[in-house]
Amino acid sequence: MDQTKTPIFDALMEYYNRETIPFHVPGHKKGCGMDDKFKNFVGCNILSIDVTVFKLVDSLHHPTGPIKEAMKLAADAYGSDMAFISIHGTSGAIQAMILSVVGEGDKIIIPRNVHKSVTAGIILSGAIPVYMQPEIDKNIGIAHGVTPETVEETLRANPDAKAVLIINPTYYGVATDIKRIADIVHSYNIPLIVDEAHGPHLGFNDKLPISAMQAGADMCAQSTHKIIGSMTQSSFLQVRKERIDINRVQQVMNLLQTTSPSYPLMASLDVARMQIATKGRELLDRAIELAQYARAEINKIPGLYCFGEEILGKPGAYAFDPTKITVTARGLGLTGYELDQMLANEYHIQMELSDLYNILAVGSFGDTKEKMDSFINALGEISSKYYGTRPVKGEVLDVPGIPERALTPRQAFNGKKKSIPLSESIGKISAEFLLAYPPGIPIVCPGEVINSEVIEYVKALKEANLYVQGTEDPDVEYIKVVEV
Repeated sequence: MDQTKTPIFDALMEYYNRETIPFHVPGHKKGCGMDDKFKNFVGCNILSIDVTVFKLVDSLHHPTGPIKEAMKLAADAYGSDMAFISIHGTSGAIQAMILSVVGEGDKIIIPRNVHKSVTAGIILSGAIPVYMQPEIDKNIGIAHGVTPETVEETLRANPDAKAVLIINPTYYGVATDIKRIADIVHSYNIPLIVDEAHGPHLGFNDKLPISAMQAGADMCAQSTHKIIGSMTQSSFLQVRKERIDINRVQQVMNLLQTTSPSYPLMASLDVARMQIATKGRELLDRAIELAQYARAEINKIPGLYCFGEEILGKPGAYAFDPTKITVTARGLGLTGYELDQMLANEYHIQMELSDLYNILAVGSFGDTKEKMDSFINALGEISSKYYGTRPVKGEVLDVPGIPERALTPRQAFNGKKKSIPLSESIGKISAEFLLAYPPGIPIVCPGEVINSEVIEYVKALKEANLYVQGTEDPDVEYIKVVEV
């Protein structure tokens, strides 16, 4: 297809150029009814294309015009049979993936370190999660992917599973051998669905890991807004029809998404698809070059480490996206949180995330060498101030085994709950999560039975000044349990 086309944006431009008189919602009527405090900053252009559903601009819930064409163009660009537009972000697309393949009582195999949107999808569907432990890198304190061997072993133990979900790549840019995993999953004649939130740019440059669609996955949810230039909250859900009912996916998307979608968000998604499809290789070449330059310079700074392709070959680390810049601060005796706050407060440089040991900078083709140099120079100044002045942090503690499950997440979520001291919760069914950061893996999930190993692990984490979260109680002294 002609990937230079932008049908949604073009339809909105036709509406704008007609100088249409609006007697439709939204009530600001091309910005005329908007207060100047907001309008004077954003301008009237964006407000003039903030429209509602009518024939010229098409309907997201029943696309027949420009939205349908935009979806076909996105499918063509990514190699899927259909690309659904999500203005509910990738969280909504992930929930739709899950609701499209499993229902009440069905088993779905997932990594233990999934995003909370996966758990939300499981709660909504009533499915039963079967967890796989990802591989932990104790040097940098993060979780990598699950191995093909882990997937195969879990499927052998659960041949009645209806689907497998994996992450490709992780937040930190590490990908597992997804092609081999797809082959294993398909040998059971069930779909592989993929959280590809951090990989919408994969497939457009051969210096990057293989994409989910290239690997033969059946569905993947992509945060187009995270990497390739669309506005926040706009994402794609790519679908292949061999093992997935595309009409069912459309029904689920209609169930989850608003009937008043944002046309500026959809237009930005349309143009972002055009950009990555027509200019992606050269734009990504530049982004990768800048990130690799930053990585090399950061690794010259005393006390800092920025991992790269040297991690490949470790379990769960089959391929690496170099645009993800993870800086480990352990050598400075700083936590990732401390380094994050120094950069934000003293240098006005905002990171994507921080954990106990690391900060993460997300590279894209919106970066410049000047901005990268500002980042590198700031890290150098911080190193010169702290290097050798603090003790270095130790290794990450081993994550305990997965507790016994007594209820599904849906049953625990909907059950009657009470808050009790964590120290008195052994044998009770958790109604909340307990998560350790790093590496970001739940210690206990809703519906699982709290045991002594969980209590001891939380105690050890606190003694080591590691972060535990997930409970309503910010100090994690109390936990909500299901009243049986």
